[in-house]
Amino acid sequence: MAISLRVLQESDYENILLGWWSDWNFAAPPKDSLPFDGKGGFMCMYEDEPVCAGFLYLTNSKICWVDWIISSKTFRKKPFRQQCILTLLQNLTETGKSKGCKYSYALIKHRGLIESYKELGYSEGDSYTSEMIKTL
Repeated sequence: MAISLRVLQESDYENILLGWWSDWNFAAPPKDSLPFDGKGGFMCMYEDEPVCAGFLYLTNSKICWVDWIISSKTFRKKPFRQQCILTLLQNLTETGKSKGCKYSYALIKHRGLIESYKELGYSEGDSYTSEMIKTL
């Protein structure tokens, strides 16, 4: 199997991620709202093709936040797409643990992604109702 992970690079936000968010009709988060200005996460690849990416926020507590999971809408090779997503989530979670975090938090709505988190041992909390954001 040719699945690999790499740290997000400076050019990924503009050259890959913005297109993926647009393809899925999602509003892209501002680059400066992402960890390390868009480089604080990982890209999962199948062979040389980018499949999915996500970010890891570290806090001043024992909790990390795994978020902004996004994927290529056109990559449909089964079962590799799901394996890439699981690999990405596992890596983000383990990275948080290696940084001293005791808890990992995720805020998601997509049912398929929720099931992927559950497969990795995450528990579902309260039902998600509203996302509140304020630009300061």
